[in-house]
Amino acid sequence: MELAHLETFLAIAEEQGFSRAAVRLRRTQPAVSQTIRKLEEELGERLFERGTRDGTLTAAGEVLRDYAERLLRLRVEAASAVEELRSLERGRLLVAANEYTSHLLIPVLAAYRQVSPQINIVVQRSLASRIPEQVLERSVELGVLSFQPEQEGLLATAIYDDEVALVVDPQHPLASAPQVSVRDLGTQNFIGHAVASPLRREITALFARLKTPLHMGVQLPSLEAIKRFVALGAGVAILPALAVAQEVEQGMLVRVPVPEFDWKRRMWLIRRRHGTLSHAASAFLRSLQTLAEQRGAPHAFAEEPES
Repeated sequence: MELAHLETFLAIAEEQGFSRAAVRLRRTQPAVSQTIRKLEEELGERLFERGTRDGTLTAAGEVLRDYAERLLRLRVEAASAVEELRSLERGRLLVAANEYTSHLLIPVLAAYRQVSPQINIVVQRSLASRIPEQVLERSVELGVLSFQPEQEGLLATAIYDDEVALVVDPQHPLASAPQVSVRDLGTQNFIGHAVASPLRREITALFARLKTPLHMGVQLPSLEAIKRFVALGAGVAILPALAVAQEVEQGMLVRVPVPEFDWKRRMWLIRRRHGTLSHAASAFLRSLQTLAEQRGAPHAFAEEPES
């Protein structure tokens, strides 16, 4: 059943005649009559009383009229909904991030909401190792990682270059030091994350290479818990600089320079290489690019060339 046939059917019912409907539709009367014959053959019922000129509906025609009006209204609503997506008046954006990379999303989401307040944004917390598959499986549209994925079906855009920071509480003896060496940290009690990570492995390898003991007496399940524990004076921690920026700015923690901590942690926004981005996701990328242009380093927007 074609919507165009239903439009013709409703025109006859509303204009109360085939001739007037033909004028309204800018078609010939034989063409209008043929359309109705096809519709009646498809339904197996007569829709108009024969022998009348005012387009009187049969019982079947009355039933069809209600459904035809609803279907044509739905067509208008569907077109309107798609236009709202295009104009960012509605839509939903799903982004996957882990505990660390979600810190980067906060200023981006704030900027995005300024220009697209009607978009419903959902940031799903995931294990970093699972995020590439989530994007490929289309369970989320975008993902944020601290490593460049190896999957061929993904396109990665560099969006931030982070550093690694040693943080202590303001009353700690090291808080006033202009800088310290890794060898100065052999007696410190470190607070670590309970989830193993590439950064943890690099830190462990560095301490081993410099023949310095790494005492990790407490392991906690989140970055927030680690920061609070350090702020209480219960130990020191090595964390991503982005994750402690607010606490350092507010004076809750002190960042102590360590020359050997020369790691750079590049963050990547990933999406499907051959997928079509939604209007909401495209606007999100524009917000990232604008933020990088306005703030400069360490923010970035360097797209990987498409192959």
